Parts: sequence; C-alpha cells; structure tokens
Amino acid sequence: MNDDQFQNPFVFKTNWENAFEEKEFLKVFSSDILENYIINKRWYGGKASTLKYIEVVDSFKIASKDNIYYGVLLEVNFKEAFYQHYFMPLAFMSEDKLDTNTIIAPVKMGGQSGFLVDALHQEDFKRLLFEKIVNSREKSDSKVKFHKGEKLEETEYKTSKFMGVEQSNTSIIYNNTLVLKIFRRIYISTNPDYEISRFLTERMDFKNSPAYMGSISVALSEGSITLGLMQELVPNQGDAWQFMIGEVDKIFDNLKQKKINIAKLPDIELFKRLKINEVPHEIIDWAGLSIFIRIQTLSTRTAEMHIALGSDIHETAFTPTTYNGDYTVWLKNRLTYQFQNRLNILENNLHKLDGLALELANQFLDHKKEIRKLFLDFDWTKMKSERIRIHGDYHLGQVLVNGDDFYILDFEGEPESTIRDRKVKQPPLKDVAGMFRSFHYAIYATIFNNGDKYPFEQEELFKAGEILFKYFVGVFIQTYTDVAQGGNLNIGYRKEIDFLLKYCLLEKAVYELGYELNSRPRWAVIPLTGIASIMEFKKNS
Repeated sequence: MNDDQFQNPFVFKTNWENAFEEKEFLKVFSSDILENYIINKRWYGGKASTLKYIEVVDSFKIASKDNIYYGVLLEVNFKEAFYQHYFMPLAFMSEDKLDTNTIIAPVKMGGQSGFLVDALHQEDFKRLLFEKIVNSREKSDSKVKFHKGEKLEETEYKTSKFMGVEQSNTSIIYNNTLVLKIFRRIYISTNPDYEISRFLTERMDFKNSPAYMGSISVALSEGSITLGLMQELVPNQGDAWQFMIGEVDKIFDNLKQKKINIAKLPDIELFKRLKINEVPHEIIDWAGLSIFIRIQTLSTRTAEMHIALGSDIHETAFTPTTYNGDYTVWLKNRLTYQFQNRLNILENNLHKLDGLALELANQFLDHKKEIRKLFLDFDWTKMKSERIRIHGDYHLGQVLVNGDDFYILDFEGEPESTIRDRKVKQPPLKDVAGMFRSFHYAIYATIFNNGDKYPFEQEELFKAGEILFKYFVGVFIQTYTDVAQGGNLNIGYRKEIDFLLKYCLLEKAVYELGYELNSRPRWAVIPLTGIASIMEFKKNS
C-alpha cells in the first residue's frame, strides 16, 4: 500500500453502518468520489458520452459475520439527455483487512480510517455471495433475493477467482465448477440472460448451454432487477471465434499447399441447401471435410436451442406467436431509424475509406433507396412462420468449443437495444443470420490479419472467401432446416426462410457498419461486402 493512498482522505462524521442514510456522505460519494473512479472502469458503458451527474437511487445492506457491505444502485446521467443504471457492491475496509490495490478512495468514517473499495475484490464478500445463493430459501421478505437453482447441490465454498479480463460484467469462478456473473449495467426488468438461462435449464433441460444454478436480484417498487447469474462452468477449449479463425487460416494455407486454382472453384448461389455429400469434391479437397462436420454440429445445436425456446405453451414469455401489424410497425420504425443513423455515420466517415471499401460505400449510398425499400417491404400478412424468444446477439464469440461439441452462452441480447426490445419475439432466423455474418467476419478477419502469408492478391482471396462463405451457409441452413422442422419449429417454407434470412442478414450488416466506421474503418469493407452480396449489386453498377 502506498503512503500517498492515505493522503487527503475524505472525512465523514457518520459511521459506515449508517453511511447511506446521511445526505452529506451521499453527496460527496456520488460526485467527488464516484465520478473520478467510474469513468476508468472497463464495465462503464458511457465513455462516448459526457457525464453530467451520478445519483444513488437505492442501496441495501448485505452483512457477513465480520463486515457490512452495501449494494448500491446508481443512475448515471449524461449531458446528451439519457441515463444508464449500474450496480456496485461497496465495502469499507481498514488497511489490515484489505484484499486489493484497487481503491475507490481513502476515507475516514466516524473517526475510523480505511478505504472504500469495490466489494467484489474482498474474499469475504465473494464467499458471502456464494453462501447466500447455496443456502437460500424460496421465501425471503428482504429486498435482496438470492435464488438457488434446482440443479445446484449443497456445496462448500473452497476458492474464488475472477474470470479473464473484466468486460461489461464481472464474472467470478467458484470452486472451479461454477461462475457467478455480476451484471454491472442493470435494467429495471429481469435480465434476458437470467430469464432464458433459467428457462432452458429448468423447464426445457437444454443440455448445450451452461446450466442455471442460481441468481441474485433486488425487488423494487418499479420491478425486479437482476444483479447476478450463477451457472455451471463448462470445460472448454476457448470460443468458436478463435476456433473458426484457426480453421479458416488452415483453409487459406491450403490454397498454396494444394495449388488450388481459385478461378476454377465451383461457385453456388447464397442459401443453396447442401448436405455434406453434396459439397463438390474440389471444395472438400480445399477446405477439408472436418470443418463442414463441425458446422453441421453447430447448426444442430442452434436449431435445438430454438426448438427449446419455442416449444413452451404455458409460460407466455416463451410461447411462440404469429406476425402482426404491431410487430411490423415496431420492426420498421427500428430499422428505418438505424438505417438513417448508419447513412449519416457513413457520409461523415467517407474520407476515412479508400480502395474497395470506398467503392462499396459509394455503391451503398447510390442504392440507399433500394435498401430502405427492402426494409419497408416486410409484409406480415404473407408470413406463415412463428416468432419466438431468440438469443438476440448470436455469433461465434457466444459459443464455447467443448471437444467436438458446442455450448451456447450469453443470452443478454443486442447491446444497443433497450431491455424491452431484447425481449420481443423475433424470427429464429435472425440468430441464424447473426451466425452467418460471424462466418463472413471470420473469413475476412483471416484475410486482413494474415494476408501477407498467402501468395495471392487480396481480390483473389476475397473471391475465394466469398465462395467458402456460401458453402458454410449452405451446409448450415440445410442441417438447421432439417432439425428445426423435425422438432416442429415453425420457420416457414423455403421462400419465406430465404426472405427472412436476406432481411435479417441485411439488418445485421447495416448494424455492423456503424460499429466498424466508428471503431476501425479499415474493417468497414466487411459489412459493406456483405451488403453488396445480399443485395446482389454488380461491381461498378
């Protein structure tokens, strides 16, 4: 501990036990202390906006044998006239009890010197959360509710450690068998990740996502807020994104090793259904058989997830529903707003693009009326399929590789969407489209990151990549359709499936365009290529 961490502590007359009842403490804590601390945290999502003020909207005590902790709910207000809610567990520790160097601030509370710290860094607090979940009873009249899942067996606390790098949430691994995800950004509504995880485990017994083991929530008059989700820790060899990047790298290496003539590779139309034995031998010779077998497995798991999410007739949150005018109005409003936003971003960032990206960007702008028309052409009266709760942010990074199998995780939904929008029932093919866009990304990321090691022009690699992508899609959609329809999931007939896939792929690619232009313009070529391919633009048209 540095001596300078003792310098100039914040001094409060109140003791820690009554801190959140004192106006003076609340005022200093939320402005002078928190504002400096929060803006540097990985989980803080307001970095692109200007902070106006932070307010403590609620707090509750959780006590262990030795310490009192607070769960603090914060409202962060921005100058751009919106706000976000965050959860922060707080501890006051004297130096001899401190388990961390991550200090929020040195303070003196009622004459006692110590430090305010994020309680998750204290061993005693991590143990407390674990024990509260494991020993929880259904009937609890306290504001904070701990829930023990049906699959969680009585177990002793042994060890805890943080999982990987802190992202938008903080995850703690217990006893190397359980993970407790603490949601930092919170919503006055049950979190979809909690809702879907518990449903898949306890009602559907779906095996290919981490089993729901417990949760922490807080009951407010406005609604219930999910603070934490405990699941089994799935043994894995990393995520499917890393796996796919490795596979695609090997496939591009084969172009040289096997002296493949790219111009002679057999091409197919997008969405052509293919059984593995229908993939031309030239493609199998180039890419290998195993990648198509793995895609078939991933496709099967995706369809099984959707069957589970769409086969409940009792719980209204998960009952399949048909298309209607209300959904169509919601969809079109959302997409026209998003499309206009992406157009503005593109026009403001054209100067950052060159070569193919600039050519495709201009083509996109030239065809903007056509693209907008496609979004507006959604006619619900022609839809015979059903909408269900879906994953909502489905891509290779949300899938774990476990031997030859895959596990699906993180059901929180699209980060840009409101919590209400994330719970709207949608076509399951939207998830399928998300995975297809992820395949496209894996192919192009490989070309961008390793292009120098393949002895081909970038344009040739792009051509090979587009062909490979269509075969990945063909094998996936054939298997998905067979499994989904075999499980009585109503995804419609071929014409409707193709329409929805095209519609959702376009929506995803337009969504990605904004992200790439804002964070890495060099990669904007990926969604732009996707849009050109979906819309079947001809070069230099």
